[in-house]
Amino acid sequence: EQTTRTELYSKLHSTVFLQSTVSPVLFRHYVVPSLPFTCTATSNMTYDDDTEEVELYSSSRERQAYDDQATLYAIILATEHLERAYARDAITQQEYVQECNKLISQFRLAEKAALSKLNMTTEKFMQLYQMDCPRATERLLNMGVPEPIRSGESADVAVTVAETVQHFITAMDAVKLESRFVDELQPLLSDLMDSLTRLPETAPNDWSPNHKVKKWLQKLNSMRAVDEIDEEDSRQLYLDLDSAYSEFTRYLKRNK
Repeated sequence: EQTTRTELYSKLHSTVFLQSTVSPVLFRHYVVPSLPFTCTATSNMTYDDDTEEVELYSSSRERQAYDDQATLYAIILATEHLERAYARDAITQQEYVQECNKLISQFRLAEKAALSKLNMTTEKFMQLYQMDCPRATERLLNMGVPEPIRSGESADVAVTVAETVQHFITAMDAVKLESRFVDELQPLLSDLMDSLTRLPETAPNDWSPNHKVKKWLQKLNSMRAVDEIDEEDSRQLYLDLDSAYSEFTRYLKRNK
């Protein structure tokens, strides 16, 4: 019963969140048709089927817990529709990158708020509420960055290279200083992955630095924000980052 109540509240909350997150055209043509209820422009919702009224919470703390889970549900759903819209060329690259970066940032906060006190990962959360969102899973849990959009402009490449060097150094310093909590390491690796995938003439999955960083992002994304890696993982992460950085410097020398 608790699962049903939470899912019902999540879907209601999700519609309001989606309507405020994506563009009106995207919301009207791609989001609304997939919802189990109708929604007006003012977010007044009516169910197509008769629905029994239920008491969703009995205290302010319980209500906040439902709010946090509903927000996480909404962000995952919004990301799925954003990816679909971009694949259909319904939004521009600039709109996609801007909205995707915002959703990824919101996802990190929402995941920590909703799941930190529960013995549950995001994958289990999605399974619990039967969320069929493969594009959102790839973007939020596996990649952690928007779909790479490369530019051949020399000025843009120089900026990307500088950012990549900075992100490598920041991530390696954090590991060396024994930062081990997921919510400390994941944003650093996400920023690094973002800059790596924007480098020209590299394959997003096959290039060694991308592969190593993506592997660690997937591992961290499968853990809760309050979890931490152990000493063995910390040493391996530093070794992988150091190896990836060496390969990155060789890439720069080859492309002078």
